[in-house]
Amino acid sequence: MKTVDDINREAQTDLRERVKELSCLYNIAHLASQKDITMSDMLKGVVEGLPSAWLYPEAACARVVLDGRSHCTNNYRRLCHRQTVPIVINGKLRGYIEVGYSDKRPRRDHGPFLNEERNLLEAVAKEVAIVIMRKEAEQDRSKLEEQLRHADRLATVGQLAAGVAHELNEPLGHILGFAQLAQKCPDLPTQAQADIGKILSTSLYAREIIKKLLIFARQIPPQKGKVNVNHLVTEVLNFLESRCVSNGINVVCGFSSNIPEIDADGSQLKQVFVNLIVNALQAMPDGGCLRINTRGESRKVSVVVEDTGVGMEQEILDKIFTPFFTTKEIGLGTGLGLPVSHGIIASHQGTIRVESKAGKGTVCTIELPVKRVRRYRNEARDALF
Repeated sequence: MKTVDDINREAQTDLRERVKELSCLYNIAHLASQKDITMSDMLKGVVEGLPSAWLYPEAACARVVLDGRSHCTNNYRRLCHRQTVPIVINGKLRGYIEVGYSDKRPRRDHGPFLNEERNLLEAVAKEVAIVIMRKEAEQDRSKLEEQLRHADRLATVGQLAAGVAHELNEPLGHILGFAQLAQKCPDLPTQAQADIGKILSTSLYAREIIKKLLIFARQIPPQKGKVNVNHLVTEVLNFLESRCVSNGINVVCGFSSNIPEIDADGSQLKQVFVNLIVNALQAMPDGGCLRINTRGESRKVSVVVEDTGVGMEQEILDKIFTPFFTTKEIGLGTGLGLPVSHGIIASHQGTIRVESKAGKGTVCTIELPVKRVRRYRNEARDALF
């Protein structure tokens, strides 16, 4: 028979446990409400706050595992007794939370854990899942907004580039025309002929830059026909073979044997492949490995150019499609290779992605659509014949 004092003591004990549980939930909610907190710091805070809500906080330890990464208390060791609850996000198991005791089992008639502790752990796991979903949604939205801003900047620069190119075309044409006429004069001194030759070569170089600007701005429409990207890449590699050998580059190709033909401008795509491969070679001045893989699907073909070069910092990676941006020395690049490649791929309704890390190389992925030809049955003809 329990006395009044026994009942009061049990009630006070239960009250203290509920207060600890509520304090734990409040602390987690406070962590979740901090907008600038990183996922790692939040999970660390959850782990550090969980043991205090358990019946024996001085002996309890906790761990959170999310996407293979573990966060645990300093006293965490192999657990003799544990409670584990999964972290499920959008129907996918992403990790788990566990709390337990690593050494002696606390002496209680009903075991080392309270039923309320299990309920608390489930509530914490649900709250963590909600916070992760919210933060990942915010990250996705931020990435999308940055992509939209980048696309808007490229469109603005493209309009400016097209205007500048058209304005420069006419005076440049006059320079080329008069230089060619002057070159035909029979009595020109040798030095004058050499100077005119320099004017012509420089003007032709400037015209190529203008052409690249117009391609970037999509002012030169592609002349499309049926092409096989395996053949195009092979032609480009044959053209650059001597450069690969002299630079000590090992070229590894993995071409899909059943890749479908696509409707594209072969010369423009070859220009893209040249730009990407030359960039890869320049990123490996001391030699390395260049891998080129192609893959064909029913709706698209992919070309992946991967190098083992110096790679890029994120700050540089964010600017690579900006016209005239280059990290190369003066005379080694115009900063138009990747912007022009982006414009060409966009004019083919495709996509180009570049992934890179400093010291770990670069991967460029191009995806181009396959035009599907639909065949319709002529039912009237079938009915007649």
